Amino acid sequence: MPFKARDTPLLEQLPPRVLSQILKHCDLVELNFNEIIAEKDKPYKKVYFPQTAFISLMQPVAAHPAIEIGLIGKEGMLGASLMLGIMESPFRAVVQGPGTAYSMPVRDFQWAINKHSSLLKVLYRYQYVQIIQTTRVIACTQFHSVEARLASWLLLIHDHVHTDLIQHTHDQLADMLGVLRSAVTIAAGDLQRRKLINYARGKINILDRIGLKDMSCGCYTTSRYDYAKQFS
Repeated sequence: MPFKARDTPLLEQLPPRVLSQILKHCDLVELNFNEIIAEKDKPYKKVYFPQTAFISLMQPVAAHPAIEIGLIGKEGMLGASLMLGIMESPFRAVVQGPGTAYSMPVRDFQWAINKHSSLLKVLYRYQYVQIIQTTRVIACTQFHSVEARLASWLLLIHDHVHTDLIQHTHDQLADMLGVLRSAVTIAAGDLQRRKLINYARGKINILDRIGLKDMSCGCYTTSRYDYAKQFS
């Protein structure tokens, strides 16, 4: 059973009065699949609070495809590091799930964190969770099997979409996990033989969520707990 806290949009962790004031400075926008909304070491143009969209944080690596180090859905935001005075994005941010998000100009966001201490407190907790989860991704990549990591990744994606159908090619999955395409082919094939997913032509249909959780490395459950611990 998913943790309720992570199913709550980050902005809704705020007092209603504060939320109302912040939304006056936001626009509800549509984000498109594969759209790059922040580039590593480049200044943020806007901050984003996903509603139905979700964003992949990618770390470019010299001579290798970028590797995914985190996902942002409605439980988070892109641009929280601005509260630390860091104007540049530490990662490339790519839309992996198209949908809606609240966008807010950087100047307005800086005004909001200076005016509303409740927003700052929520963002400090969120940044703490992001740090923990980033270090866990590093350990997971080093020590857990591709099959277990793929199962965990599919569960995370499934939390953010509103359907059992996920559209990703083998190449995209390989980039997300930082492995060779052949490794993803083998891992996805095994999950399919176990009747946990159906995978064809870049479309993954989740058939057995409980079975996927049993096959996952456990990082999925732990990441859910990290968030719920801060926001329950």
